[in-house]
Amino acid sequence: MDQTIFKAYDIRGIYPDQINEDLAYKLGRAFVVFTQAKKVMVARDMRLSSESLNQSLIKGILDQGADIIDIGLSASPVFLFANAKYKQDAGIYITASHNPKEYNGFKLVRDKNSVMPITQDTGLLDIADIMRKNEFKAVIKKGGISYKTIIDEFIESIFKYVTPQEISNLRIVVDTGNGMAGMVFPKIFDKLSCQVTPLYWEIDGSFPNHQSNPLLAETTIDLKKRLIAEKADLGIATDGDADRIIFIDEKGQMIQPDLITALIAKELLIQNPRQKILYDTRSSRIVKETIEANGGQPVLCKSGYSFIKLKMDKEQILFGGERSGHYFLKDLCYRDVPFITALFILKILTREKKPISEIIQPFKKYLSIEETNFEVKNKDEIIKKVEKYYTQGKINHLDGITVEFKDWWFNLRPSNTESLLRLNLEANADKLMKEKFKEIKDLIK
Repeated sequence: MDQTIFKAYDIRGIYPDQINEDLAYKLGRAFVVFTQAKKVMVARDMRLSSESLNQSLIKGILDQGADIIDIGLSASPVFLFANAKYKQDAGIYITASHNPKEYNGFKLVRDKNSVMPITQDTGLLDIADIMRKNEFKAVIKKGGISYKTIIDEFIESIFKYVTPQEISNLRIVVDTGNGMAGMVFPKIFDKLSCQVTPLYWEIDGSFPNHQSNPLLAETTIDLKKRLIAEKADLGIATDGDADRIIFIDEKGQMIQPDLITALIAKELLIQNPRQKILYDTRSSRIVKETIEANGGQPVLCKSGYSFIKLKMDKEQILFGGERSGHYFLKDLCYRDVPFITALFILKILTREKKPISEIIQPFKKYLSIEETNFEVKNKDEIIKKVEKYYTQGKINHLDGITVEFKDWWFNLRPSNTESLLRLNLEANADKLMKEKFKEIKDLIK
């Protein structure tokens, strides 16, 4: 068993070399042993290997004595909704998220509200040890399995936050990249009086059109072209398992996800004054400034799905956003809410009656680089070197190092799984941003 498949927040690797049916079976048994779960929710994405892996996973779970609810092909947010609704002890979702088609993997959660992702810090490596030993005791009674379809209940749940009557007369282009959002968006737009142009809504794990990762510029080329050609009001793109969402303005420009966090924070704080709003260490300063200006309490968090969910649960935070396009809501047990986020944006567009680029413009106060990766062998040494160079700044070690000055700041953090350092930098002026980027780049090299 290749130990490198056990990532910071999930299990992920290339099929069938690293991820295969034998591993899925052992995972099923080890998962029940570790969690002591009696009831397990399972679901899968559209990848070509997912169905076969699902059958082996199910066999392992049943052989270890746990009962299963299988909801079949589902988007990640639908899986988490089902896990909470049916009060399962734990759940496994088969997916490799936004990775290329040759990958597959597993996301593991525990507790009835699916708040607790199982990560390297909370049991993933223990499960790996159980799998490696492969010494499973026979159980007295094998588990049973039932099948449920829950998509309609999921759709009903998201319209509790924004009603169809609050959205109208919008032209939208939506690219789901042949991923799982293609099962959800048709049902959403059936309830809305919008003109929607679907791009690649067919569920297809071979990804015949482009990789299902909307943060890569090349994956949104078709979306931007169609958006401009049709003079649409908004473009929407999602990743493979549909837990991340990206918005494109009417000019064909991607809206930074942290600016969406600021926009929705402002919207939510009108109805929920003085509540806590979470943002990650890569987010623009405008996010904190917006939260404070609207009477909220900003909470800074380390980047990463598991860190955010756990912090939101611990501190009872109303809403959270991550610069990678993840959004979370307290009312839904801190689950990813990409579809509710889309409804919030459509509601704001309908009400404001002006282009999304104008609505988002006040949040574009600062200039920033795209997150830049540096391949290095000595991550810790380089971070110390950079920190020593910038001792006059305000330094925070929450996630790598964040160094703040009056007119610029940067965050340099190590990858959890690769020999990479990731740099985010923001400044008050373009010239300063470019100068400081070169300065740090030279230090790293």
